Amino acid sequence: MMKWQFDRHRRLRQSANLRAMVRETHLHVDDFIYPIFVIEGENVKQEIPSMPGIYQFSLDRLNEEVAEAVSLGIKSIIVFGIPAEKDEIGSQAYCEHGIVQQAIRQIKQTYPELVVIADTCLCEYTSHGHCGVVENEHVLNDPSLELLVKTAVSQAKAGADIIAPSNMMDGFVTAIRHGLDEAGFAHVPIMSYAVKYASAFYGPFRDAANSAPQFGDRKTYQMDPSNRLEAFREAESDVSEGADFIMVKPALAYLDIIRDMKNHFHLPIVAYNVSGEYAMVKAAAQNGWVNEKQIVMEMLIGMKRAGADLILTYFAKDVARWLQE
Repeated sequence: MMKWQFDRHRRLRQSANLRAMVRETHLHVDDFIYPIFVIEGENVKQEIPSMPGIYQFSLDRLNEEVAEAVSLGIKSIIVFGIPAEKDEIGSQAYCEHGIVQQAIRQIKQTYPELVVIADTCLCEYTSHGHCGVVENEHVLNDPSLELLVKTAVSQAKAGADIIAPSNMMDGFVTAIRHGLDEAGFAHVPIMSYAVKYASAFYGPFRDAANSAPQFGDRKTYQMDPSNRLEAFREAESDVSEGADFIMVKPALAYLDIIRDMKNHFHLPIVAYNVSGEYAMVKAAAQNGWVNEKQIVMEMLIGMKRAGADLILTYFAKDVARWLQE
């Protein structure tokens, strides 16, 4: 046996400190974007049943959640809104006094240095639950762009630092970029949901945002999970139209796509660790089947290793605490 020639890879794994010295990928609290749901009403802090530990907050309770995130060192949040009333054209999405616009103004007044991202979509605001204008049960592309531009501009006026369009309409980045520029917001970047798959992992989010489609599905505008090359086409269009960030959603089942985007583009890559990924871990942990901390840290490290520069995750507060330990 002593005559065998082989490499001694275990030499660099002998102790925790030695393993830390040669660790290639690291998680930092600066990597995280934390999602927050705001809802109409008063004194509301309502847990989402399918997402333990995640709540809907009314404006008078919102600062409690934001303050906790800030205290943990989280520097960026994304705001999702649940309006009291919905209609066919999602008018509350671009209303000056819409729930997200009010939330952004409130947050920026109290925490001016916090990076506030506005999710720019219509599905939470339309009575049919689709991400655009509907005619005869078809989602119309170009008329939807006009409403998305109005939404983005209203969010920028409210003080959003970044606009994050998530609707997957063709041309949505160029439409919003022109709209922001013409309204005097050329300095506001766009975090495009460039590669968004029609995924079964979104179920709990639709509970949280009350945004499930009332007919059909979103497969005519979100991507087929079987397709890889299509992701390049989608992202290339958004980059050429003026996107400043590229997002891949979901993250866990699409780590290969995250790596593709990182290798091909020179913009920050955002991975969205979506609600279904969160809910599965929480459910398994509550049943004692997995070690939650170890599973979460391994998942997020995997996303970073795949090429994500930023991770939008419901685990942000938990991981921020663990990193402080």
